[in-house]
Amino acid sequence: MGGGFRSGVFLRIARELPELFDVSGMVTRRAENGEQLEREWGVATFRSLDQLLEHRTPDFVVVSVAKDASTGVIAEVVERGLPVLAETPPAPDVEGLVELYGLVQQGARIQVAEQYHLEPLLSAQIAIARSGLLGAVTQAYVSVAHDYHGISVLRRLLGVEFEDASVSGADFTSRLKAGPGRGGDPREDRWLAETHTTARLDFGDRLGVYDFSTDQYRSWVRTPELVVRGELGELRDDQVRYLQDYRTPMRQPITRVAAGGPGSHEGMFLRGLVSGDRWVYRNEFAPARLADDELSVATLLGRMVSYLDGGPEVYSLAEACQDQYLALTMRQAIDSGDTVRTEAQAWSVPG
Repeated sequence: MGGGFRSGVFLRIARELPELFDVSGMVTRRAENGEQLEREWGVATFRSLDQLLEHRTPDFVVVSVAKDASTGVIAEVVERGLPVLAETPPAPDVEGLVELYGLVQQGARIQVAEQYHLEPLLSAQIAIARSGLLGAVTQAYVSVAHDYHGISVLRRLLGVEFEDASVSGADFTSRLKAGPGRGGDPREDRWLAETHTTARLDFGDRLGVYDFSTDQYRSWVRTPELVVRGELGELRDDQVRYLQDYRTPMRQPITRVAAGGPGSHEGMFLRGLVSGDRWVYRNEFAPARLADDELSVATLLGRMVSYLDGGPEVYSLAEACQDQYLALTMRQAIDSGDTVRTEAQAWSVPG
């Protein structure tokens, strides 16, 4: 449901992996949008969910609509007894999050398409942080994704679930030369006002630092950064430092292994990432030609299928609610200039 930019990611994955995923149909309210999608992607479109269900029997519904409409659309799907994989955020405010979580408490099957922690490098970094190699992790600095996405990565690096935090932060605005956008490379020389947001999330025994700029995703001159510090080591982007024993320092990179380079006739695809003598990420969809972001969304779809067959949750609504709640609290702290303390919510469980 939804015919915007993010819907195209799901459609590309289905096109590249037809043996795994099939698009039953798309719901888009406007007929002209539907006609364009049919021409571009060769999928059937419908003006309403009920119209789709008259002709199709989907296993689950991906809800990819504007955040202000998401709560109502998710509820509409749930009312018809269908499982939902909802794009982020599942609701724009705490009231909407509580409303959706009430549906889960009543038995609705709602999972969330939070993909960033499943991107190859981030997945490898999180695996190393949680492996024990660095010892107990106490600090994480995350400058890789915005709002709830960045919070999701930060929580996983720290091993934080629903623990309360004291949150403070600030914005800083400065001039930046504009880079590419969703439509491709820049077509004119222009400046933009870049807002750089930093925040501290103090969980007591662990500290998370959030850092992101408005144009960072596609900017040619802004670099994603990630640092994890533990009692025995540090992970900084693609470099790992740790102690084998108290007098033996070790260093090892995270190395990307891909087909399609010089002398390779295997095709163009990612095999995985290696650190030391072990694979810290393997691409389960090789040799499909998918970008890292698409690989993470394909993983979500595959796990949704497994979840419906009785497997573990993909990314629970409770986790997504906590990500969004922390992001909203971060914005509240920045706007007020105060340190704000989070409180246990309806979806919280003991940490």
